[in-house]
Amino acid sequence: YPWGYDSDNGPDQWHKNYPFAKGRHQSPIEINNDDVHYDSSLLPWFASYDPGAAKTILNNGKTCRVVFDDSFDRSVLRGGPLPEVYRLRQLHFHWGSSDDCGSEHVVNGVRYAGELHLLHWNPKYSNYLDAVRRTDGIAALAIFLQVGQTPKPEMKRILDEINAIKTKGKVAPFPNFDPSILFPKSHDYWTYHGSFTTPPCEECITWIILREPIIVNSEQYAENEPHLPLVDNWRPTQPRYFRMVSSSF
Repeated sequence: YPWGYDSDNGPDQWHKNYPFAKGRHQSPIEINNDDVHYDSSLLPWFASYDPGAAKTILNNGKTCRVVFDDSFDRSVLRGGPLPEVYRLRQLHFHWGSSDDCGSEHVVNGVRYAGELHLLHWNPKYSNYLDAVRRTDGIAALAIFLQVGQTPKPEMKRILDEINAIKTKGKVAPFPNFDPSILFPKSHDYWTYHGSFTTPPCEECITWIILREPIIVNSEQYAENEPHLPLVDNWRPTQPRYFRMVSSSF
């Protein structure tokens, strides 16, 4: 079923075709200091990414995505709340039409200009499609994007490449890229169990949300149709219900 971010096919409508979207473990959520539990047993997380695993960058009309070779454990995330090693599959962006909206998760009432998601899957399952059906199948590392005067220079290559895939359906080679260059200095994080923020909204994700944002320029990203900018591709926050949000700090 076609879905999007407009009033006729947007997040309020997704549950009609994708019943998971009304589940009790949905993402994103608002993170409030009052509700966060500091967990001294949470370990540091580590990413070891092979730049040679980067393959392509594409505009699918919903986001811009960088795709990685995940046929073996060449780019992996481990530690933190994760029981196993998880393989990097893709990264993508959510952003807004103005500098004060665009992130999906919200922290103490603050919504950032954007949010970068790095999706990994648990290779103890036979493949990615099998992993998304399991509660421990996916690990998502989320990094907030904040508009500022001193943008992170490592973002420049992605933004330059996005200019080459301005229109929906465009794909370009994107070799030799290590996404860990985008990480902020601090590795402090919040973690909770949730879902994909796009349909079908499967509830299979261990979220690792970094406390420190990275600084980006305020600039146009891409289009989903000719002359229709690809903006406001974010889902509003969902009820937290009984879920615990833990922090490493």
